[in-house]
Amino acid sequence: MLFSQLGFYSLIVGFIFSVTLIPIAYKDLSNLTKSINLNIFITLSLQLFFVFFSFLCLIFSFINSDFSNETVYNNSHTTKPLLYKISGTWGNHEGSLLLCLLVLVLFILIFLITSKKEPKKYRITTLLFQEIIIIGFFLFLLLTSNPFNHLFPVPNEGMGLNPILQDPILAIHPPILYLGYIGSSIIFSSSIAAIIQNYVNSQWAANLKNWIIISWVFLTIGIVLGSIWAYYELGWGGFWFWDPVENISLMPWLCLTALLHSVIVLEKRSLLETWTLVLSISCFTLSMCGTFLVRSGILNSVHTFANDPKRGVFILIFLFILILLSLIVFFFFHEAKIGKQKNFLFSKETSILLNNWFMMYFLSVVLIGTVYPIFLEVIQNEKISVGPPFFNELIIPLLIPFLFLMSIGPSFKWVKHSFKLVNIKLILLFILSTFISFLILINTELNSLFVSVLIIFSIYLTFTTIKDFLIKNQINFSQKLSHFGFSLLILSIIINGTFSKEITTNIEVGEKFKNNNVVIYFEKISALKEKNYMSIVGNFKIKENDKNEILLKPELRIFNQPTTVTSEADIKVSLTGDKFLVMNLVKGNDYYNIRYQTKPFMIWIWLSATIMCVGPLINFVKKRYNEK
Repeated sequence: MLFSQLGFYSLIVGFIFSVTLIPIAYKDLSNLTKSINLNIFITLSLQLFFVFFSFLCLIFSFINSDFSNETVYNNSHTTKPLLYKISGTWGNHEGSLLLCLLVLVLFILIFLITSKKEPKKYRITTLLFQEIIIIGFFLFLLLTSNPFNHLFPVPNEGMGLNPILQDPILAIHPPILYLGYIGSSIIFSSSIAAIIQNYVNSQWAANLKNWIIISWVFLTIGIVLGSIWAYYELGWGGFWFWDPVENISLMPWLCLTALLHSVIVLEKRSLLETWTLVLSISCFTLSMCGTFLVRSGILNSVHTFANDPKRGVFILIFLFILILLSLIVFFFFHEAKIGKQKNFLFSKETSILLNNWFMMYFLSVVLIGTVYPIFLEVIQNEKISVGPPFFNELIIPLLIPFLFLMSIGPSFKWVKHSFKLVNIKLILLFILSTFISFLILINTELNSLFVSVLIIFSIYLTFTTIKDFLIKNQINFSQKLSHFGFSLLILSIIINGTFSKEITTNIEVGEKFKNNNVVIYFEKISALKEKNYMSIVGNFKIKENDKNEILLKPELRIFNQPTTVTSEADIKVSLTGDKFLVMNLVKGNDYYNIRYQTKPFMIWIWLSATIMCVGPLINFVKKRYNEK
């Protein structure tokens, strides 16, 4: 109880310092000195200290199983392993918001420290807008989502953490994802500040790019970790299922990806100024929209946090204020500059702009597919489900021109480009890609012309990115590496989605099942007792095409607190593909339902996403090193 009380009072003190910062910072705007008032750093540091201390108090409350704390009671249990007690701190609505608040405060302090070369008024204005966001989060916590609410009488046991969240990856997935979301808040605040202070230029773009990279990398890693978790923990047997909460994270990622490219144009050529600002504001807006949808109970998903309309109303009002504020600043303070430099059809600027348009189209499809069912239910009280067919039909056809543009775009030069020599190389690579695709397709039963063309262009993109490594002084190494990772990701996704196979059947212990060239033998089951659950392990022998047998042992885990049964897939991983097996008990009889899948190139999806993140990180580290 002591830690909960200290955490609550510390949160209030942090809020007081946050409110105090506004007049101190505003007063310093009129100060003619070049350096920021020391009182701002002191107040901001104290704010960070008390928020951090409050978060530590919540962690200790979870570790000590303090069930006088309502948040701990709802999300923990005495038998829960220590790792999941700690991760339970941010694996719930209240704790996750407190972590977001901590990151918000930390990031603005880092921004002020690392932006000493920037104009003082721009830095302070960024601080003011960031503090508006911080105050909004403080009020949200204190008024609707207090993580330190008390229970009396004190329960002897807690309700426990959702078993599907008791996973090592889920211990780190949310914090990393939040770092990506919150990173976009700095992008938002600094963009608004740059508009007001008339500081939108190439130097501003170069510095903003650092925060875009930070936000983009963390968001990418967070999405990948969530995808891996869903793959083996939820038994979905895939990397992406267009779940509403998945879509919520994808939308700001698409926006950040577009922004990362447009800010390069602004930095190098002083073009796309207005477009870059629009994307900068949109990234955090999309993140906040996602917060509203996930935490209001509007969306139904396996990993939504809350179902409380009051919280949704608060977020909606706060979101409206931020959008209104950004629109006022944009329309009344921003003066679009007309670029004096010529722009040609075949130029790097044009290819990046077209890339942005494709990204915005993909974002629009995801947004409509996610939000439209909500509006339809509100307006007509009609429930519909928008699933993979909707997204696949609208997105996949546009992938062909998108991949083609990505293949030739990095070869373009700034301003104007000649095709005399590069054209020959690109044609030869296209012929090679077509030939390799033909070799792949003749050994399969695929008869879809469209998918065949898609495979050709995905291989073509991979070859052109490899070609970039062999050409000196074309684009820097970090960009080459990132583009190669993306090309490998697209190729892996297409091959995985095209050539995956699945067998579903009901089977008894001791029974064999044969489907074409696949034989599945259910040998036995065994029971294991763990600390907080009972495990029923199935032993399966699987033989394909008369080759060597593989052993797979999927599990059914029975948790007591809360009473839940989860399915744990067993996966045999290899460089060429995964063998995936999950089982469920069929109620009322002795049969088990099993789903066996072969997933080609699955591991390359995770590896390519990792490679894609390494590129921007190299750029970031290199730039910071050169500055020193």
